[in-house]
Amino acid sequence: MTANATQPPVIEDTTTDHERDVAAIEQVIADVETAFNTNDPDLLTAHFAQNASVVNAAGILMSGRDALLEANRKGLAGFLRDEHARYEVGDIVFLRPDIAIAHKNAWATKADGELIDVAPAMIALYVLVKEQGRWWIVARQNTLTPS
Repeated sequence: MTANATQPPVIEDTTTDHERDVAAIEQVIADVETAFNTNDPDLLTAHFAQNASVVNAAGILMSGRDALLEANRKGLAGFLRDEHARYEVGDIVFLRPDIAIAHKNAWATKADGELIDVAPAMIALYVLVKEQGRWWIVARQNTLTPS
């Protein structure tokens, strides 16, 4: 790097009080947890934009809300039917007043909520956009973590 090269910027909105936005995004992720644990594909898909893009934990890309809803219906009625999880928002960064990224840690649990995992079994990256007065998930990447 030369002496006159510019440093990359820190891209983060610090001009807005995001207290309500944080609560709204935490509620989005809480709804996703509730939907997963109650096998509710409609609620699981409710916060995704029409053109959302999701990579699941198996590395499969799904594009569009309709494809995601269909995958959620199949998964929750099938191989995920008896699975349960606990989610925790790790961090939320506002890139712009209306664009945020959030990390979610996930632990497998028993049906009663008792943890099976000691460490998170998965981490997810959410990209959210505030549109029509609410936060929408436009992208999510799920990654299994080493045990």
